[in-house]
Amino acid sequence: MRAFAWWYTENIMKRTYLFWGIAALAAAVAAVWYIHGASIPVLQPAGPVALAERRIMIITVLFCAIIVVPVFVLLFYFAWRYRAGNPRAEKSHAPDWDHDNAAIEASWWIAPAIIILFLAVLAWRSSYALDPYKPLKSAVEPLTVQVVALDWKWLFIYPEQGIASVNLLEIPENVPIRLEMTADAPMNSFWIPQLAGQIMVMPGMQTQLNLMASRTGDFNGLSGNISGEGFAGMAFTARSVTPDDFEQWVAGAKSAAKPLTLAAYDELAKPSSYDAPMQYAPVDATLFTAIIDRVMMPSSMMGSMDMPNATMP
Repeated sequence: MRAFAWWYTENIMKRTYLFWGIAALAAAVAAVWYIHGASIPVLQPAGPVALAERRIMIITVLFCAIIVVPVFVLLFYFAWRYRAGNPRAEKSHAPDWDHDNAAIEASWWIAPAIIILFLAVLAWRSSYALDPYKPLKSAVEPLTVQVVALDWKWLFIYPEQGIASVNLLEIPENVPIRLEMTADAPMNSFWIPQLAGQIMVMPGMQTQLNLMASRTGDFNGLSGNISGEGFAGMAFTARSVTPDDFEQWVAGAKSAAKPLTLAAYDELAKPSSYDAPMQYAPVDATLFTAIIDRVMMPSSMMGSMDMPNATMP
């Protein structure tokens, strides 16, 4: 009777662990299938910068899996092999905690150390390769766009074209884009997941980001830093179009929009969210510099300053 009870318990436990093992495998397959088919912007790059970033993420995950996967496999194996009530475990499990196998102990220290060293070199090399200030290699001259983070919207100024747009970054495909960035609101984070990584922007300071779209399409842009009540509505569209379509858009913006003067800018800069895209033209050539400088001087002086007349390039 005792032997039958042991056999019955042993088989029930094996079936239980087999069931949970199959369930875990099915869940892993379902997760991989979902990730492959789901719309995850950082895994669907549309430009060389985002493509390089995805490659780094995949390499990092795979190398970490060399350690993580065996650890979890052994975790479940040991839990089953040395579970309470297993007669074989009680007979055979007598570890000598002071005299572990030297080769095994060396392996679980050396292997992670090699992986960490590899990832450190990868991070060091990729940090230089993906420096946001580093111009992208291309035979085409870059397009400069000045970006201003407001409460709670994004202003894009095209100094060479003399136009500006709100919550719409229109760019030609396969053309390097040089973004000059600042903020006229609390510190924020500019992010287009399918084109480049996040860049922090702060009032009174200017930073840069170089990116390029390798295909046409609309890509979601957003604020990656919580910045107050209207943060959820601080989104924009990065639209990549053909060079001819871009020129048509510029021409349309010049003819259909209104001037972006200092007074118009002050009205635009008032807090609001979920703003629909709009265009301005012409735009004063000194506006971007004035936005940066306005935090350097008293507001009374800034309000009394007269900006030069708006000029077209």
